[in-house]
Amino acid sequence: MVKDLLLIMFTAVLLENFIFYRFYGCCPFLGVSEKPDTALGMGCAVMFVMTLSSAVTCAVYRFVLVPLGLEYLETVGFILIIAALVQFIEMFLRRFVPALYRALGIYLPLITTNCAVLGAALLNIQKGYTLIESAVFGFSAALGFTLAIVVFAGVRARLELADPPKAFRGMPIVLVAAGLLALAFSGFSGVSF
Repeated sequence: MVKDLLLIMFTAVLLENFIFYRFYGCCPFLGVSEKPDTALGMGCAVMFVMTLSSAVTCAVYRFVLVPLGLEYLETVGFILIIAALVQFIEMFLRRFVPALYRALGIYLPLITTNCAVLGAALLNIQKGYTLIESAVFGFSAALGFTLAIVVFAGVRARLELADPPKAFRGMPIVLVAAGLLALAFSGFSGVSF
């Protein structure tokens, strides 16, 4: 059991990283990765929402939708669950961490429509994970997302000091750097168990 959970974690964080392998969540990846502290805050918010939503959506699917024969409502139900969790974290941050709330700006409510969060919930069902495996997968996928966004924020901080050719200034050099970082992460695909 522990070996399976570790394999799920390693795979979700490095081998099948949501940003660099599946290309889920690219909007906040590019939008919030300008500063490492903001990127870490976004990563923590996504980690909270993705872990909880993975567990809750798995339970709702197994104990409500399947027994009632309503599997076709999984996407709608999952979006509603994710939206409720995002509202909860938004209220929490507004009250207790207002600086992070302001720094995340429009990207915080966009976690509701972040395809990485919904993708994790749907992948849990597709892979047939148990409740514990779903929570571990959700946490690990969010940890991989956080790792990617924080590392990329560091790269973008270094890019601020660079003097690229005129045609590459702004978003073009950011996209080139993201592609190179994705290539670096693809090196983990050679790992086998």
